[in-house]
Amino acid sequence: MQSVTDSGTHLHLDATAVKVLAHPLRSRLVGALRLLGPATATALARHLDTNSGATSYHLRKLADVGLVVDTGEGDAKSRVWAATAEFTQVESSDFDDDEDAATALGWLERDWLRHFTEKFGRWLDVRQNWPAPWRDAATMNDTMILVTADQLRAAHTEIVAVLDRYRRVGQGNPEAKRIAAYVVFYPVDMDRPPRRDTGRSAR
Repeated sequence: MQSVTDSGTHLHLDATAVKVLAHPLRSRLVGALRLLGPATATALARHLDTNSGATSYHLRKLADVGLVVDTGEGDAKSRVWAATAEFTQVESSDFDDDEDAATALGWLERDWLRHFTEKFGRWLDVRQNWPAPWRDAATMNDTMILVTADQLRAAHTEIVAVLDRYRRVGQGNPEAKRIAAYVVFYPVDMDRPPRRDTGRSAR
């Protein structure tokens, strides 16, 4: 299901979409279209160092579940594709009764983790070439918070709202750069999950 926010669109992945997206090339194709904008299968294959036949096949599979769309700007031999949303949302509990979808989501999240490690590692390699204000702002921080599940969801919602406000704030400014932002939460005490029968936690 695709939704519109004040500053962009997001796609909430259902079980079918997760199963389709959980593929090394398909995940990269959606990411490339979000990064590059509309492109042909040939251009995407060149960018991702693969062949256009495989790229075309996987784009059609992504289109079947609404992750990409044929813009209609190309022709039968050179279709122009675009991502249907600027970012993706998914909740693991949606797939509690679908083992295949849960497995696909696990693969997909680990793929996103590999992507983050690769890209942020690249930034660490080249950041000394950037001015100090950018080096100081584009960094990594971590902290710990003590919250209930409901409070954590509220915090997540607030952070996403901040990102929405800044999504296009630099548009038209030649000094603005595109920035990737990752929002990640995980329990510190992973071996001590809360009891399942306690109901919803208080705020």
